[in-house]
Amino acid sequence: MVKRTNQGVARTIAALAMLVIPVVGHAQDRLKTYPGYDQYQKMLPQRAGLVTGTVANVRWTPDNTSFTYSMAGKNYRYDVAKKMSDTTGVPVPVAGGLGRQGGGVQSAVGGQGRPDRGRQYEIVVSPDTQLTAIYKNRNVYVKTKDGGERQITTEGNEKGRLKFGSASWVYGEELDVTNAMWWSPDSKRLAYYGMDDTPVPDYFLQLDQTQLYSKIDVEAYPKVGENNPIVNLYVHDMTTGKQTKIDVRSGQPFENNALGYYVYDVRWSQDGKEITFNRTNRRQNTLEYVACDPTSGGCRVVVHDEWLPSWIENHPTIRYLADNNRFIWESPRGEGFSNYYLYDFKTGKLINAITKMNADVVGITLIDEKANTMYYTARDGDNYMKIQLHRVSLNGKGDVRLTDPTLNHSIMLSPTGSHFLDIAQTHDTPPVVRLFDRNGKIVSEISKADASKMKAAGFSPPELFTYTSADGKTVLHGMLSKPTNFDPSRKYPVLFSVYGGPDTNGASESFAPPSALAEYGFLVVTLDTRSAAGRGKKLTDAIYLNLGVPEIDDFAAASLELAKRPYVDGKRVGIFGTSYGGYSSALALLRHPEAFAAASASSPVTSWYHYDTIYTERYMWLPQENKKGYDAGSAMTYAPNLKGDLMLYYGTADNNVHPNNMMQLIAALQKAGKHFEVQVGPDAGHSGLNGNRMMEFFIENLVLRPMTATTF
Repeated sequence: MVKRTNQGVARTIAALAMLVIPVVGHAQDRLKTYPGYDQYQKMLPQRAGLVTGTVANVRWTPDNTSFTYSMAGKNYRYDVAKKMSDTTGVPVPVAGGLGRQGGGVQSAVGGQGRPDRGRQYEIVVSPDTQLTAIYKNRNVYVKTKDGGERQITTEGNEKGRLKFGSASWVYGEELDVTNAMWWSPDSKRLAYYGMDDTPVPDYFLQLDQTQLYSKIDVEAYPKVGENNPIVNLYVHDMTTGKQTKIDVRSGQPFENNALGYYVYDVRWSQDGKEITFNRTNRRQNTLEYVACDPTSGGCRVVVHDEWLPSWIENHPTIRYLADNNRFIWESPRGEGFSNYYLYDFKTGKLINAITKMNADVVGITLIDEKANTMYYTARDGDNYMKIQLHRVSLNGKGDVRLTDPTLNHSIMLSPTGSHFLDIAQTHDTPPVVRLFDRNGKIVSEISKADASKMKAAGFSPPELFTYTSADGKTVLHGMLSKPTNFDPSRKYPVLFSVYGGPDTNGASESFAPPSALAEYGFLVVTLDTRSAAGRGKKLTDAIYLNLGVPEIDDFAAASLELAKRPYVDGKRVGIFGTSYGGYSSALALLRHPEAFAAASASSPVTSWYHYDTIYTERYMWLPQENKKGYDAGSAMTYAPNLKGDLMLYYGTADNNVHPNNMMQLIAALQKAGKHFEVQVGPDAGHSGLNGNRMMEFFIENLVLRPMTATTF
């Protein structure tokens, strides 16, 4: 499902990216003859270059005296002292910044790119480049520069379902585990996973169905309520040859309540003396940051964190200070808003809270230890979508907001924090780029985006609107795109482009042109529900144990609210999405026929009984203990209720949301005697319906058929 990060902006961008189904390739047979097609084709080329004067590729020079950027196809260098730009500069490397530290993921060799979805690097080079750890034949090997090779583990084998130096698929997909072997900073020790897939059922996926002979992909895939892989961690001493098993569960057996049921984010401590990792229980409402002795295998708890009402973030920000002992930890403790806390690594003691926001923090921008100061961003503008820059002392005193709360800000601080570049905008205000000093005083305006071409072509930025959620009290936000030839005296059909999964967003305070799909003659909507990121844990807790109910009810509430507008035809509303968005679309049509008339559901989970343990149980817990919630969120439960028009799409080689999701929904709809359409992606993975075919479907059912019905 959706990759979750500890950065709010990243969550939003990733979610919005998944909302878009590109209209690519040639039009389907009928689309070119349909209403709206000519207008879409006419306006599509005009979308290029609608906004000029935008700045990109900003890079501060390491000496803090200037920064480079590109605009309108040219490269510029701005001299801070002279307060002027010229085009003579050449882009320079960005100054070194502080990222996640501690000997975590090292670079691979041989031009190896990022692993495939759900997989890990099979080659990891030691920091001194003299040794290379290799995963092959379910075991770990180490190769020297002269070509010598040593086998580190021997017990890995397919029959025994054991593997070392790799992780089970669900770890890669749901815990972002891309590495399963970790070198110590001095290259003298190698830590690696040991995974026992013995308890895990296999899923069999038929591949190459377009070929003369197909083949079977077999994956140990734990679906909700099933047994998970047993995870262990080992350290091999390259000098002595000693292998140490780390006590990842501190003596607890591998059972649901054990902290260490899941072990991930493995890295070495700053001084290389301990191996560290995050561990949670199966319910994922309690998390510990743990440090372990690589010689004895014993572990100590550095931070214990929990959010017992639902789930806790699996990947909180960890940022070490220069002394390699104090570190900053992100947590929602207290009122449920993410804040930053300063800890002592050696003692595990909380030193102090650094931030005390009644809003979610977004990210650490810069730590200036000489000034005992931290710069960070938070969602405390005049709405949660407007991100602001703050400066605060590391002791938690003197917090100052440095930006205008009426605008949404993207910040690039100079290496020393003496200045910051600010790209400020809202959903209907084009970006303005300004340079400020460390106190938030403007130094100069670098660029002001010009949207006059956009206005002249008839494009208007999406409208930001509010609506009341289905609970009758929570105010939520959405975006409404209109076509360039919009006529308020007409009644328009509507398309909802949705995702809806936990901690994702459909509303934004970033300036952008309207959805291109509006040119087909639709109003296009994206929106936030109570599942949205950025408003604290107490809001998203509404969906806990209840996926497929509150967020879908909120989609319906937005549809019914928009239908009150004179130019909205509430009887002609469609909804579409992929993955969780496909799930949302199918459920919305099945559960709320009063709000939606048609849906295009691509690669949807159709029941949470079908999906993997780590993602699903984080939000739904075990089906054995939440049958009511699982049944309420199943599309099959509502198959007999189908009244509108439904288009289903799946890829036959989808190893994430398996084809049996679709097979069960199709069977339920057929049993209920319902009319629906199906499109198949032969040998396609987790993917979306061709955009042109989708628009054919919506025009046929929301434009042409209603027109015919009116005529006759």
